Amino acid sequence: MSTSVTTPAATAADSGHAKGAPRLRRVKAHRPGKPRRSKLMTALMALMVLYTVVPLLWLVVNATKTQQGLGDSNGLWFADDFALWDNIRDTFTYHDGVFTRWLLNTLLYVVAGAGGATLLAVLGGYALAKFDFPGKRGVFATVIGAVAVPGTALAVPTFLMFSKMGLTDTPWAVIIPSLVSPFGLYLMWVFATEAIPAELLEAARMDGASEFRTFFQVALPLLAPGIVTVLLFTTVATWNNYFLPLIMLKDPDWYPLTLGLSAWNSQAETVGGEVVFNLVITGSLLTIVPLIAAFLLLQKYWQSGLAAGSVKE
Repeated sequence: MSTSVTTPAATAADSGHAKGAPRLRRVKAHRPGKPRRSKLMTALMALMVLYTVVPLLWLVVNATKTQQGLGDSNGLWFADDFALWDNIRDTFTYHDGVFTRWLLNTLLYVVAGAGGATLLAVLGGYALAKFDFPGKRGVFATVIGAVAVPGTALAVPTFLMFSKMGLTDTPWAVIIPSLVSPFGLYLMWVFATEAIPAELLEAARMDGASEFRTFFQVALPLLAPGIVTVLLFTTVATWNNYFLPLIMLKDPDWYPLTLGLSAWNSQAETVGGEVVFNLVITGSLLTIVPLIAAFLLLQKYWQSGLAAGSVKE
C-alpha cells in the first residue's frame, strides 16, 4: 500500500483559496519495512522452485510404478497400478537385502566422516578466531586456497597415497578424506569471530577458568548454530559422495548408497543383467528422505547460523 503526501499550498489550490498556487503534486511514500515487489525476481524465483520441485515430484511419482509401468505411463503422473509399498519391500529384500548394508555403510561414513569433520572444523575455527600465533595469515591463505580446490582434483592423488598405505577397499579410504572440510573450517572461523565476544572469554579467564573449561562451557553453547550448519553441509557432502568411493572401493559390501544404486542401474547395460529401474528410483527416494528430515528438524539452527555476521553493528 502507499499513501499520498500533499503540501499546504497544494491543498489551498484545491480549495480555491490560493489562486496561482502550484498544482497539486502527489508524492507516493512507501511504508517503511515493506519490501518492493519485482516481477522479474518473482519470475526467476518461480523458475527456481520449478527446477527444484519437478525432479522431486518425478521421483515420488515414479517410485509408485512397477518396472512395466515406468515405460507405459507419463513420467509426471501416476500409473494405474500403485506399487510404492511393493517397491520399498523389494528394495530392501533384493540381492539378500544388500540395500540395508549400503544404508548402514552410508551411516557409518556420515557419523565418522561428517561428524569428525565437524569436530575438527569447530576446534580449528575457534582457535583461528580467538588465538593469535605466528603463521596465522599463512593458515588463512591455505584454507582459502583449499576451499577453491574441488574434491575430484584430489581424488586420484589420494587414491595413490592410500594404495601405498594399503587402505584402499576399506572404510578408512572413505572416512579419512571426509574428515577434511576446508569450507567447514572457514565457516566456523567466521562464525566464531562474530558469535563469541572477546570480553566474555576474558571474563571467564579472569574468574580462573581454564582454556578447556572456557571453550566447553562458554564458547561451545554460542557456537551451536554454526556447528549445526557445518554438520549439515558435511553430512550432505558425505551422504552424496560418489566419486571417492567409486575409485576407492571394489567390494560391494562396503559400497555407500550412491555407489550401490549406480551398480543396480548399470545392470541393464550388461548381458543378462536384470533391469530394476523401479528399485533404483525407489532406493533414490529412500536415500533423500533422511536428508530432508534432517534439514526440516534442524532448520531453526542452520538458518540462524547462515545469517550470523550478515549485519554489522
